[in-house]
Amino acid sequence: MINNVIRKIFKKIKQYDTIVIARHISPDPDAIASQISLRDSIRLTFPKKKVYAVGAGVAKFKYFGTLDKIDETTLEGNTLLIACDVPNKSRIDGVDSSVFTEMFKIDHHPSDEVFGDCDWVDESSSSACQMIIELLFKTPLKYDRKVAENLFLGVVSDSDRFLLSYTTSRTFSLVSQLIDKTGINFVELYHYLYDRNINEIKFHGYISENLNVTENGLAYINISSDILNKYNVDAATPSNMINDFSNIKDVYAWVFITYDEKNSIYKINIRSKGPVINMTAAKYGGGGHKMASGIRIKDESMISNIIKDLDLDCLKYKEDLVKDD
Repeated sequence: MINNVIRKIFKKIKQYDTIVIARHISPDPDAIASQISLRDSIRLTFPKKKVYAVGAGVAKFKYFGTLDKIDETTLEGNTLLIACDVPNKSRIDGVDSSVFTEMFKIDHHPSDEVFGDCDWVDESSSSACQMIIELLFKTPLKYDRKVAENLFLGVVSDSDRFLLSYTTSRTFSLVSQLIDKTGINFVELYHYLYDRNINEIKFHGYISENLNVTENGLAYINISSDILNKYNVDAATPSNMINDFSNIKDVYAWVFITYDEKNSIYKINIRSKGPVINMTAAKYGGGGHKMASGIRIKDESMISNIIKDLDLDCLKYKEDLVKDD
């Protein structure tokens, strides 16, 4: 089944002379790495094609490469849009999907919306980058050392260094082949993801000191714009740190609520090591994986209800653990 989809995707890539590759808003390393790697691979394979990777740039992830600025209304002829790491059209960043001749997605989130006939959705994959590696290995698409480095970092980031439950033997096999085929020095790459300045280290300490933990095992913190300004960090910083808090004993799920002053929204990042939390996220207009989800809201009054519902998710999980014993 996967091989059939991959063949269809490569056929579509060959068919179109103009291809735009997008991903979700507020991108993480997997989102940016998957789109830039796919763009660069197509450019290497088909030098005459016009291929762009679009969306708002993030200074922290500049090592992946430069994104393209385009006006999609000026694109000529038949155009293809490929969306990486995004489950629904409303979360595509930097482009109007309605102006393209055709589109499809390559994504590892639960499928919320059909994009096109060539949609490839694999919830068992650790990351969109893992899917791109598989695409490159099973088609004539070319790749170089830089493409391989980006893909490795995307997999490492989204799997939290292969610690999360949707890391599989296939993940290790594909990454091992990537290293063998390209000779990348993966040890030297880690600092791009994990080096932090002193302000971020101090901010990490603030989170540790101020986490609230309920009796049911939910940890949460509400981070105001004043706190972000005090530590001189941006609104994306908490989401880049959330996986660091996965090893707190008797905490089953944890939530970072960050006010993004620039966009006037509350970013709610949720992680779990037991309770299924994406259904609660979906209830409030968000979504994601069973153990890693997010919500974006403008109404602050909704936050208390979200926390209550997530706390109930933890309670039900604890009760199920007792029953199993």
